[in-house]
Amino acid sequence: MAQQTGKTTSGNPIFPGWYADPEVAVFGKQYWVYPTFSAPYNKQVFMDAFSSPDLVSWTKHPRIIDTTAVKWAKRAMWAPSVIEKGGQYFLFFGANDVHEGEIGGIGVAVADNPAGPFRDYLGKPLVGQIHNGAQPIDQFVFQDKDGQYYLIYGGWRHCNIAKLTPDFRGFTPFADGTTFREITPKGYVEGPMVFMRGGKYYFMWSEGGWTGPDYSVAYAVADSPFGPFERAGKILQQDPKVATGAGHHSILHVPGKKGAPDDAWYIVYHRRPLTETDGNHRETCIDRLEFDASGAIKPVQITVEGVNARPLK
Repeated sequence: MAQQTGKTTSGNPIFPGWYADPEVAVFGKQYWVYPTFSAPYNKQVFMDAFSSPDLVSWTKHPRIIDTTAVKWAKRAMWAPSVIEKGGQYFLFFGANDVHEGEIGGIGVAVADNPAGPFRDYLGKPLVGQIHNGAQPIDQFVFQDKDGQYYLIYGGWRHCNIAKLTPDFRGFTPFADGTTFREITPKGYVEGPMVFMRGGKYYFMWSEGGWTGPDYSVAYAVADSPFGPFERAGKILQQDPKVATGAGHHSILHVPGKKGAPDDAWYIVYHRRPLTETDGNHRETCIDRLEFDASGAIKPVQITVEGVNARPLK
């Protein structure tokens, strides 16, 4: 059910419960957040989603997918990335915390509604092996300006990009015959995501250890989704007065007139309350993301208040 109404700001966390690795999206007139259920790996056997008309009041949609719908997934369902195409919703997820020779990796599920229920699309992982040293987790689906969809993913300090086929059932090799191209910037650990602004590609990732206070987000800017990506700096990190371990995020742009106050950018991320030491005790938060005149991302001030209500037009 929805949280209390009548609020004018979201507050942080934006909804109760331990949730991490949030992906934010807009479908129709609703904002959606798809997080990891933050618990021990063997309890991460389902995912919930949350929707809101205004970034303030959130409705929980429980168990949009679970391991009963994905026969090869046993545990550690992580970091969903959801896109709409052709009237269907495709959820890309990691499962099983795979290592070399194990079954699991990045899967795809499909539904006719952003709230699910999602069903296994392939019957097997889309990426089930280690390529270029990257663990197949933390997947992000990016659509380039020419319409091409890319899968950008990777843990263990390596990040790959691959061209998805139009039906999302596989990959189209690059001109040199390779399928997975490494684009790892300096300092990269996990949690990649890409967005475009001003004709530039902003590549963001998480640094540090996810259970520690120094988990954080850095970024780079390039003229191509393939880089080269030179680290520009850290923009999201702990504030010892507010929370620790701020990282693994996604970005939301609500367009308005360029440069006007109603052209808003947001960062949705997880962090750990100051009272918590359990690595799994992470909660989902939102704050404003701002740029300077040159297009550089300003350091984010993490807050307790969150953001103002912003109904979708």
